[in-house]
Amino acid sequence: MKAKLEASKHIIHNSYPGNLYILLLALTFFSVLIMSNWSFADDSSNQEELSALERRIRSERETYDNNFSITPHRPSYVLPITYNGSPNSAPYEQLDENLNDLDNVEIKYQISFKFLLARELIADNGYLFAAYTQQSFWQAYNSRNSSPFRETNYEPELFVSFLTEREVLGFNNRVISFGINHQSNGRMEPLSRSWNRLFMNFLFERDNLVLYIKPWYRIPEDEEDDDNPDIVDYLGHGELGGAYYLNKHVLSFMVRNNLQSDNHGAVQLDWSFPLGNRVNGYIQYFYGYGESLIDYDHKAQRIGLGIILANWI
Repeated sequence: MKAKLEASKHIIHNSYPGNLYILLLALTFFSVLIMSNWSFADDSSNQEELSALERRIRSERETYDNNFSITPHRPSYVLPITYNGSPNSAPYEQLDENLNDLDNVEIKYQISFKFLLARELIADNGYLFAAYTQQSFWQAYNSRNSSPFRETNYEPELFVSFLTEREVLGFNNRVISFGINHQSNGRMEPLSRSWNRLFMNFLFERDNLVLYIKPWYRIPEDEEDDDNPDIVDYLGHGELGGAYYLNKHVLSFMVRNNLQSDNHGAVQLDWSFPLGNRVNGYIQYFYGYGESLIDYDHKAQRIGLGIILANWI
């Protein structure tokens, strides 16, 4: 057994250059695709004179009464190649001190959709939604360990949204939402991570720029049932984000901070770009804490390449 473990470690140390080669090949492949389909030409002639957020709102409404349509919620994407400079093996070492051979390269994907439960809750406004988001991290290229799913986060939520037209500092506060959110990784101890939150979300727009402010409150749990009592120290009490639409390109960001002297935070930068009539390329960069629940107290730096199926705007 010891000999097998030593051999496995030898393979691990020699696998990282191979992972870098995979990343370089992917970069080359996407560069060719981008250059062959690159276009910053003005597409306004094919668009109504509507803001990016208004176009999304109208597109969503078209799906509400269509039983064969799924309404997008958060971005849905697939990143076949992502590179994480510091994989977090610490949680798995609690099960087996030798289970520390995570690859730097893995697949990351997210699916997110919502379903309209009721409308016109107050007068002719107010929409009640149920939503579901799932994010997975798949060690697909780690064949020596049977290519396991390292982490999957499940996030159902229930919320109400109201459309507004309130001007704030030159922006139009277009949507106000509030609801309840549960997020967990569905694991048993000692890998179990979960929390429940009450949240609000304020969406602001100006032309093709959309900003959101999303504060939340963690619902307290009994001390003996709390898998991650200090999660707020790393993920804070909310996040700020936004997206800018520029001729079929979308630039977006997310930032959060715990606003404490022992400072922890995160930033995510995204760029989606056209690769064809129906396919959009996607580059994502993340730095900080809380990329996933199992990594809520671990600082990660990741860059990924892939395609995006549904965006913010």
